[in-house]
Amino acid sequence: MSETIGVREGEGFDARTVEGVLREKIDGLPEGGLEVEQFPSGASNLTYLLRIGDWEGVLRRPPMGPIPPKAHDMGRESGILSRLNAAYPLAPRPYFFTEDEEIIGAPFYVMEKRTGVVLDESFPEGVEPEEGLCRGISRTVADTLVELHAVDPWEAGLGDLGRPEGFLERQTQGWIGRYDKAKTDEIEEVGPLTDWLAANVPESPAPTIIHNDYKLNNLVLNPQDLTEVRALLDWEMATVGDPLFDLAVSLSYWVEPGDPEDLKAVMPTVTATPGFMTRREIIDRYAEGSGRDLSEMHWYVVFGYFKLAGILQQIFARWKNGQTQDERFASFGDRVRTLVLHAEDLSRTGDV
Repeated sequence: MSETIGVREGEGFDARTVEGVLREKIDGLPEGGLEVEQFPSGASNLTYLLRIGDWEGVLRRPPMGPIPPKAHDMGRESGILSRLNAAYPLAPRPYFFTEDEEIIGAPFYVMEKRTGVVLDESFPEGVEPEEGLCRGISRTVADTLVELHAVDPWEAGLGDLGRPEGFLERQTQGWIGRYDKAKTDEIEEVGPLTDWLAANVPESPAPTIIHNDYKLNNLVLNPQDLTEVRALLDWEMATVGDPLFDLAVSLSYWVEPGDPEDLKAVMPTVTATPGFMTRREIIDRYAEGSGRDLSEMHWYVVFGYFKLAGILQQIFARWKNGQTQDERFASFGDRVRTLVLHAEDLSRTGDV
């Protein structure tokens, strides 16, 4: 799926104990000892590659240190996947979930591994990012989200997953509150930005299942055809809510070649390569495929950037308070400022 590393210091767990649980919960595992490696990308839940002989699985657990209430709920994520997989096969199938924190220090679940390529900051060696490929990947990102939003939540057994009524209002007030609670530095643009967001909440379309963290590097792609999706990962925040909110979250990670360099540096991605669709083109593609009215998309995009700033601020606060030693997070304060300034500027210009 992507390059793995050895388990980071302080995140290790007893492989023999984990192997015993795997053999108890999963039938037909081959002989041999358990090997554990770590997927290094991502700044939220911790994800590990498990291997016994020719069998491979993926283990997901919450991050180290204190976490917000109801966040990083492995049981919820596993339960969503167990129901959604039948209706939306791009959602991987979980094998089991356990609340027993004695095993690795936290609840966790194990799911099937989907083999493929994850595009993050660069293309695989030997792949030429010509315009046709980049536009094809862009279309795939938009179309895959359209397909998810076409799944009937009630037919998939997920009709009780969220509270669609008042979804945007709760998200707006919730993320303003989360940002304030995690604040470490004063950014004067936050006040005008959050006032604008709260005063201009649009009316939501009909609710759908939403991924809530949909972006290119959560897609596992076919190595022989990077425009074909094999899996959509990281369902921890999935719910039933406003589908345009899902699109906006995706666009907050989607950078363009002409974007300012500091914005490109927030979450570096291959979409900065010439040939990828612009954010406006992604919006138009989604509108055509879904048939939804996207005339209020400007508000959603501004909110998407603020939400991303809030996520990074929570992570930065944990690093600054010494609750995590991961030096990747040391620069997140500067990235938060970049996002807030960009979102506040967009709120006044009307751009996306």
